[in-house]
Amino acid sequence: MTKSGTKPGSGFLYNLYQKRLRRGLNGAVLPHHVAMIIDGNRRWAKQLGYETAAHGHRAGAAKMREFLEWCDDLGVEMVTLYLLSSDNLTSRSTDELHDLVEIIADLAEELSHYRDWRVKHVGSTEGLPEPLVATLSAAEARTAKKGGLHINLAVGYGGRTEIVDAMRSIVEAHSRKGGNLETLAELLTPDLIGQHLYTGGQPDPDLVIRTSGEQRLSDFMLWQSAHSEFYFVEALGPDLREVDFLRAVRDYSRRQRRYGG
Repeated sequence: MTKSGTKPGSGFLYNLYQKRLRRGLNGAVLPHHVAMIIDGNRRWAKQLGYETAAHGHRAGAAKMREFLEWCDDLGVEMVTLYLLSSDNLTSRSTDELHDLVEIIADLAEELSHYRDWRVKHVGSTEGLPEPLVATLSAAEARTAKKGGLHINLAVGYGGRTEIVDAMRSIVEAHSRKGGNLETLAELLTPDLIGQHLYTGGQPDPDLVIRTSGEQRLSDFMLWQSAHSEFYFVEALGPDLREVDFLRAVRDYSRRQRRYGG
């Protein structure tokens, strides 16, 4: 809340501008897959004087529910949320990690009952608490046949580990078929590796958004984002507004994608 008690991203002029942005996207080229690095939750909590980061993480999770609605209403087909990296499992304090795990579990549970959304866990289960793994698995099973917005929850995720796991999967599958290293080398292609990633079979993200002004990937979708467009928002995660999202999509629609060219 602002000092005046007005919620950020509200009011007559804001709503007018938001509608103008939406109208401007009519007929525009929209991203099919948007990836979001939600960042700044802890700074948000600290700036507001909260004693723990949990307040920021809860606010960030609530904002991600809003963000998914914005994407769904605009016609985005797939969203990947970076919620917990594999590095976080060792770098965060025990208390913060405990709170964060509970918040993520609550988010996964809620999303699995909302609209016609399909939820999928992407990441490794190694190091994740069993209750969280069970909640993610249940949310995935519960929504497996839904045909609405596809939501990837990147939990226990690390881009470099994902590539290593993909290569191990390829080698193991090839070995089971009696293949050797020479024939494996002939088979290796970017497409084959992509099929063995956590997101195997999914389209790569067209647009990657990161909040809090930081301009780095933080080991997120390193393989998949090779040709993605990037957009960095100054707002901290919980302060993200719909106009920030619409500006990101507008910027994307105006770019000429070169795919490495």
